[in-house]
Amino acid sequence: MVDESCIFCKIANGEIPSSTLYEDSDFRVILDLGPASKGHALILPKSHFKDVCELDGTIAAKVLPLGARIGTAMKKSLGCAGFNLVQNNGEAAGQTVFHFHVHVIPRYEGGPAIAGWTPGQASPEELAETAELIKNSL
Repeated sequence: MVDESCIFCKIANGEIPSSTLYEDSDFRVILDLGPASKGHALILPKSHFKDVCELDGTIAAKVLPLGARIGTAMKKSLGCAGFNLVQNNGEAAGQTVFHFHVHVIPRYEGGPAIAGWTPGQASPEELAETAELIKNSL
């Protein structure tokens, strides 16, 4: 299914030009117009899924291997030391386009911190209570 009003559907299906790195029957991988680092790419399914919660299992099974393939190519061609695979779900998590996509962000030695957090603390009791809440919703 394609959403005619979705800009990522239009890009993924070739209606809007992009700097395409890879394409197959399920995905188009493009360079991000607002890169976090040189080579920052987006994996876009050609079918529309709002987020990971709506993602089809067949497409989901192909995303991680494709991310690894793109990241490996970045390490080889761009000389980056590593890469992040980033996937945001919901506005509070930083999702700005509501079409499932995965960022592949090359990371360079001495480059800026792109994704990270300061580890917090939780008591064993708090962890057990939180685990129960989540388990009960599965």
